[in-house]
Amino acid sequence: MLIVAALGGNALLRRGEPMTAENQRGNVKRAASVLAALIDQGHSLVITHGNGPQVGLLALQSAVSPDGAFPLDVLGAESAGMIGYMIEQELANLASQRLYATLLTQVKLDPRDPAFDRPTKPIGPIYDEATARRLADERGWAIAPDGDKWRRVVPSPRPLEILEVSVISYLVAHDVVVICTGGGGIPVIARDDGSMVGVEAVIDKDLASSLLARQLGADMLLMLTDVDAVYIGYGTPDARALRRVGPTELSGLDFPAGSMGPKISAAIEFVEAIGNPSAIGRLEDAVEIVKGRQGTWFEP
Repeated sequence: MLIVAALGGNALLRRGEPMTAENQRGNVKRAASVLAALIDQGHSLVITHGNGPQVGLLALQSAVSPDGAFPLDVLGAESAGMIGYMIEQELANLASQRLYATLLTQVKLDPRDPAFDRPTKPIGPIYDEATARRLADERGWAIAPDGDKWRRVVPSPRPLEILEVSVISYLVAHDVVVICTGGGGIPVIARDDGSMVGVEAVIDKDLASSLLARQLGADMLLMLTDVDAVYIGYGTPDARALRRVGPTELSGLDFPAGSMGPKISAAIEFVEAIGNPSAIGRLEDAVEIVKGRQGTWFEP
């Protein structure tokens, strides 16, 4: 079946881990082994991935350039190319008989989206509060807590349309494993004349992946992260893993906007629009999640 598999940022760079090329490569290799197992099971894959740590690091590097900083849409494209290259190469090293393509993907936004005025998407490294506040003052950042640390936050409008979906569909129809919509895609808006221009934002990867899966008519949306399931009361003594839920069963419950909240919204949107299942779970369990033996399944 056709699976849109979304790799979370924590699946590619573990929390607190130094953002080195070696760590990035090692984590991508680990993810590729799991994705190759899904390919070996006979599934067609479209792979998406996060880029929060990477785009934030590129923004820091760009900010110290004497020639001025690059905008977030350009840095998003740069990070998508970097991560996509690693995923494609490591997959080809494991399953060389398949064809792979990494595609930079533009995602259309509404320029009137109120999210542009409310930065919420964390990017870049984590800091202690004092350091984060100092950097915010020096660089004009918006910052917010991320667990017991602090990070820079940027606008994250809702994705409206994957502009390259026809190209992705063509490649999938020709049995190509596609790596696309990296970091939620490159954020663009339409000018009055219909032309496109990039904007300062980072799109939520899970919401963009759900949109992509809906536009492709995928058989399954699979969101892979570093927790084994969706939990009620996560982090408390009464925590309970959810295994199979309907789209309306979680209404009224509060899930963190910076972690599980967008994944649950993305899963529900896909199920309600397409009528096919979506699932959330740990990267290492991907094969068992697709079989319905691990993770949390959302079903009609």
